[in-house]
Amino acid sequence: MAKLVINHDKINHKKMMELIELCPFNAIEEQDGLTYINSGCKMCKLCVKNGNGTIDFVEDETVTSVNKKLWNGITVYIDHFHGVINPVSLELIGKARELAGEINHPVQAILIGSDVKEIAEELEHYGVDQIHVYDYKELEHFKVQNYTEVFADYIDKKKPSSILVGATTLGRSLAPRVAARFRTGLTADCTILEMKPNTDLVQIRPAFGGNIMAQIVTERHRPQLCTVRAKIFDAPERTVEKNGETINHQIDIKKLNSEIQVLDIVKKDKEVSIADAEVIVAVGRAIVKEEDLKMIQEFADLVDGKIACTRPLIECGWLSNKLQVGLSGRTVKPKLLFAFGIHGAVQFTAGMNGSETIVAVNIDEQAPIFDVAHYGIVGDLYKVIPKLAEEIKKDRKITF
Repeated sequence: MAKLVINHDKINHKKMMELIELCPFNAIEEQDGLTYINSGCKMCKLCVKNGNGTIDFVEDETVTSVNKKLWNGITVYIDHFHGVINPVSLELIGKARELAGEINHPVQAILIGSDVKEIAEELEHYGVDQIHVYDYKELEHFKVQNYTEVFADYIDKKKPSSILVGATTLGRSLAPRVAARFRTGLTADCTILEMKPNTDLVQIRPAFGGNIMAQIVTERHRPQLCTVRAKIFDAPERTVEKNGETINHQIDIKKLNSEIQVLDIVKKDKEVSIADAEVIVAVGRAIVKEEDLKMIQEFADLVDGKIACTRPLIECGWLSNKLQVGLSGRTVKPKLLFAFGIHGAVQFTAGMNGSETIVAVNIDEQAPIFDVAHYGIVGDLYKVIPKLAEEIKKDRKITF
């Protein structure tokens, strides 16, 4: 692996100031009178070309291992907006506690923003050992350069072994940049996380179009990063008592300078999402024609549910892509999910296998959907649905 080597014997104070001014990424800095290169380095080699021999570019041997004992803790990035914590962050705290318990590591949270004291206090009710807070006016709005600088500062100081980030719009923008800063791995949209005794995080996600479940391990680098969608894991119960320690961090305010200016924030109209539905009626390619969706809608109305679907119905143009469940759609976790005419490929099941109760109807008794369903009916949905509806109408005491 290539690296930059500083020739300290060739650098005086004047040259050090010239190097600091030279770097376009503010990656060269002074510490205790010496010149250092921080994690902001992009290996542009401008300092090598114009440093008059003060910095050399060296092709090093491939790194075979990292001193894992120097990296400690499972950190969760806290995604929040207008004082409200994104539910996925709480779900990741629950998983972090489980993973940390296997290797006796602390659970940490990194909270970035402006005027976030109340959010930090709320986190103390969820079993986080340490809450690391960066509270600056300059961090009021998400600007990816600023947030990356803060994240890098935190990692340099605390050296967390693993970092869990919610796969939100913000998280998907921030996590890759943090991983690139530290030249480490990042696994996106994980569905399963496991921990090895040596602190290697096993990150499992569907790959090759969902045909296999890939196990990805970052053995040679730290920190380990992954993103996880909402409703994959369970959030811990909120406790009455507070636990954990809140630590406020300082950062060089110059690192928070940004050319990006937020002029206005326009709220989108609130939409009813299938991700929030308690009952979902999902339908797949077994639907013969678009008109037959009327039968599905009537059944959904009967059980106070929301219609969802698999990709084929989206490609036919019969339903909106906002109703798709699966890896390329929404992740759902309802109390009850009906799967009508859905074969059960990994692409779909990865987005709904956390449902409390799954009822599957499929004409193929070997369909994979029956492997995840709690109740299965082998039969034609055109015959089964009317009979189910008839039984439900007979006993309106049925609740979902």
